[in-house]
Amino acid sequence: MTTTDGEDRIRRRPDDEEADIYDEDGNVRGDFLALVGAAIADRDTLFLRQNVARLHESEIGDLLEAIQPDQRLALVRLLGDDFDMTALTEVDEAIRREIVDQMPNDQIAAAIGELDSDDAVYILEDLDKEDREEILAQLPFTERVRLRRALDYPESSAGRRMQTEFVAVPPFWTVGQTIDYMRDEEDLPYSFSQIFVIDPTFKLLGAVDLDQILRTKRQTKIEQIMRETNHPVPAEMDQEEAAQLFEQYDLLSAAVVDENGRLVGVLTIDDVVDVIHEEADEDIKRLGGVGDEELSDNVLSTVRSRFLWLLINLGTAMLSASVIGLFDGSIEKMIALAVLMPIVASMGGNAGTQTMTVTVRALATRDLDIYNAGRIIRREAGVGILNGIVFATIMGAIAGTWFHDYQLGGVIAAAMIINLIAAALAGILLPLLLDKMGADPAIASSVFVTTVTDCTGFFAFLGIATWWFGI
Repeated sequence: MTTTDGEDRIRRRPDDEEADIYDEDGNVRGDFLALVGAAIADRDTLFLRQNVARLHESEIGDLLEAIQPDQRLALVRLLGDDFDMTALTEVDEAIRREIVDQMPNDQIAAAIGELDSDDAVYILEDLDKEDREEILAQLPFTERVRLRRALDYPESSAGRRMQTEFVAVPPFWTVGQTIDYMRDEEDLPYSFSQIFVIDPTFKLLGAVDLDQILRTKRQTKIEQIMRETNHPVPAEMDQEEAAQLFEQYDLLSAAVVDENGRLVGVLTIDDVVDVIHEEADEDIKRLGGVGDEELSDNVLSTVRSRFLWLLINLGTAMLSASVIGLFDGSIEKMIALAVLMPIVASMGGNAGTQTMTVTVRALATRDLDIYNAGRIIRREAGVGILNGIVFATIMGAIAGTWFHDYQLGGVIAAAMIINLIAAALAGILLPLLLDKMGADPAIASSVFVTTVTDCTGFFAFLGIATWWFGI
């Protein structure tokens, strides 16, 4: 059988060699996608098991997002037990639901039993309650209890993100006993970096890092080398706050405790990296008013995601238009005003968006608080004043030369200064106010800041022109 160079390179790749499925831009290679598509069409399970099943879970996730929608479920079915369900934690929610909804519950249950608890919860939480209970009922009792406990915690909490598999020992054990336990016990996490110390009621007492275990004599008691746990995470804590603890204290893992201080799980750095990525992605989308939209969403879902804030924006745009309507007589008498007024509003909108973006991100990372808010407000006001003076000078000269009327240049210069100062203050004060009120500043600030800068810009420019020229 004759093969292409790409196919030959993929089929004959040594078992211990990394899969080369990406092009120089980091996208899944087109020739590899073509080969996978052909294998799916031909039901070539041998090729798929040799070249897809052994990919890393993140690579399988990228592949699932890159192939055609009708090929995804076919690929999963052809791989059967060789399909790594962990890959579903690496794809968009819409794709994950599309695949899982078409899989029989007994197949999902069998696959869930092989996953770490945090990955299992990530998949189970998207299922309907009836299907979730049917799947859980097929799992061993201990595993079922662990997963149900994690699912009982609020969405986006540390309890939902935690891994319920961990290593815990009593304080009176010796280092030798602990090492023998880790060697002999089969029901332990695949990887871990620290051992937790607990009392008979599972209350967290401390922790010991693995490197400390390896450097200590076997007869030494664990209580002699344990340390107080670095910042245990309450299970009810928001996942973003937990991620900030990891960032602040350079943690690799952290114990998760319930309201009574009992150890219920462990939060690891790989999960925290996912949280940081998700929260940053969420903030960026909310700044644009697109909610929880995914690239894989269909047209109707995307329209629903964007409709509300477009509707609100329509209302605020009508408010801005009503400000213009107050000066329709002035605009009729001096057409130059209609030409120049969008420039004032646009400059204000852009300046306000710059300040708002910095403010919202600072609030999300908790770099902006009550102690430094005053200083930052004064800084942004100063930036607004200086930018206003600079751009007022530039725009005033342009407008005066353009329309041969330097009085008009002075009017737009004055309006520019007023609007850029207003933009700077709105860009920081509105997010701070929304945050104080308990609203998410990321999802609401942009519409309100734009409204303030539009209304202020139009009113300042047209109002000053009307007063100055007496029109």
